[in-house]
Amino acid sequence: MKTNYPLRRLHSAVNSSHFLHLLLLLPLSAADWQLVPERMLTPWATEVKVDNVWQEYPRPQFERASWQNLNGLWDYAVTPKENKRVETWAGKILVPFCPESALSGVGRLIEPTEALWYKRSIPAAKKGKRILLHFEAVDYESNVWINGTEIGKHTGGHTPFSYDITDKLKETDNELMLRVDDATEGYQLHGKQKLTGGKIWYTRVTGIWQTVWLEEVNPSHFSDVDYSCDLSKSTLTVSPKLEGPIPAGGKVRLTVSSKGQKIAESSATDAAMKTLEIRNVQTWSPESPHLYDVLIELLDKDGAVLDSVKSYTAMRSFGKTKDAQGHWRFTLNNKEIFHWGPLDQGWWPDGLLTPPSDAAMLSDIEFLKSAGFNMIRKHIKVEPRRYYYHCDRLGMLMWQDQVSTGFGGHRSANCPKWTTLEPNPQDAKWPQAAHDQYVVEYKRMIDHLRDSPCIAAWVPFNEAWGQHNSMEIGKMAVDYDKTRAINIASGGNFWPVGDIADRHNYPNPAFPLEDKRFDEYIKVVGEFGGHGWPVKDHLWKKNNDNWGYGGLPKSIEEWKQRYSESINILRDLRGKGLAAGVYTQTTDVEMEVNGLLTYDRVNKIDPSWLKGLADKLLAPP
Repeated sequence: MKTNYPLRRLHSAVNSSHFLHLLLLLPLSAADWQLVPERMLTPWATEVKVDNVWQEYPRPQFERASWQNLNGLWDYAVTPKENKRVETWAGKILVPFCPESALSGVGRLIEPTEALWYKRSIPAAKKGKRILLHFEAVDYESNVWINGTEIGKHTGGHTPFSYDITDKLKETDNELMLRVDDATEGYQLHGKQKLTGGKIWYTRVTGIWQTVWLEEVNPSHFSDVDYSCDLSKSTLTVSPKLEGPIPAGGKVRLTVSSKGQKIAESSATDAAMKTLEIRNVQTWSPESPHLYDVLIELLDKDGAVLDSVKSYTAMRSFGKTKDAQGHWRFTLNNKEIFHWGPLDQGWWPDGLLTPPSDAAMLSDIEFLKSAGFNMIRKHIKVEPRRYYYHCDRLGMLMWQDQVSTGFGGHRSANCPKWTTLEPNPQDAKWPQAAHDQYVVEYKRMIDHLRDSPCIAAWVPFNEAWGQHNSMEIGKMAVDYDKTRAINIASGGNFWPVGDIADRHNYPNPAFPLEDKRFDEYIKVVGEFGGHGWPVKDHLWKKNNDNWGYGGLPKSIEEWKQRYSESINILRDLRGKGLAAGVYTQTTDVEMEVNGLLTYDRVNKIDPSWLKGLADKLLAPP
């Protein structure tokens, strides 16, 4: 396994004279872009160029050879919200970085009263082919035009959407234009973004923030694939979805292989789900993250390949069981497992929601793996698909939060009073349209990530942020995916639905284990710790009120003592019935200095020291 984390180094923002010299060495198109000055950068920021930004295939679990990356320099403009067209384009923006970020080259906040516009040229379609336009994520409402004709509108800022644009393309000079509107707050699902950041709220993000790309397909082609497995029968069920008919005499062929060796195959004249026997099953786990490669092909009557998709899956099962003392525990492949992970926000000082590169994103996961964690709680953010791919192949369990609303704090008018695990909780009252959009976006997230082997639990709400219709949403969540645990509200107001009772407690973990109301639930501490340590020259803003839970220690030795105490308490709670712990957090974020890494990804502590404590925590009680 490649490890980037030991190479982390102290660094400073690129000074303007040096950067000007670099610009003179780059192609002329690169002169339209430069990093926004006087911003905190990670080591990967200075490696970003206009022609190398996020070039990796964005959909690793459904990969085709025929695709084109549209990341790079686009024209952009900002107009009053009421404007229906752009008169003058402002300049260039580096997609997929949002205009608020340093890496975009813009460095400008977009107000709710403004619209953000994008434009670029795209190639024509080949004869007999269909061209699909993919947006991995655009925050928040977008309208898309091809050659002046509107082809669609999308609402929701955190999951992919696509359009078949073939019929709107010309032989030459094709233009793609996008308009984005983003209120950021209100009932819109915005996560940790705020119009005015501070404390636990961060800089807003507007517009394209993940890869944009084109895909070339035949009229009949696969649009998706779903997986399920039954370990008791050693079977894998593959459900390909086909757009268009199978040609007369044609067939669908599925091939499953392991480390290059074919182990199962199926051919049929339809695209219905197929159940294949997997001999000598190798299960997936954090210790042994074995993946099976799957090749899905559409063949004509002569055996010629009309469509071919590379995919992967795993043989693994999540569940729960009662231990000898009657406490509910998580299981993986029918064995008890204690979930130990960090709260992970996925924010970056140079790209905000967008990591500067795939290598940067991977480095966070590798650091956590080396520090002994077996799980990550992905906090109120949906990452690029490659993040989950890296967790799949490296062996990192995932709790996935739904992106929430914040409404400015725990106790605003649109959130219920936050009573954590107290009896008789309250729910907020949401307008029906806002509730319906919440459910739409929740289901999109599940559909988007359902087949990722690493995801072990879904978290509809965090604390009481936008928590509403809890029983209805909880039952919907349970019905929508019965293969994972449902944590209705991590640290939030407890309602008797789903699988988990979750308390947040800072700085040290705690849970009311004696409360009989939670006897039929998996008991977890979904957040604790947050021990702060500011590192000189690695603070987002030096004069901010940088903070951590429990006040800041006077030395790194005192920080180690506090951290060790929290882990020892967690270990004791595990022996008494606790099934998981989530430490806050992977990195500093803006004013928060309670990360294991600084915001610009410098180690505060050697991961081997963290792993020593993790090994004791994860050892059998």
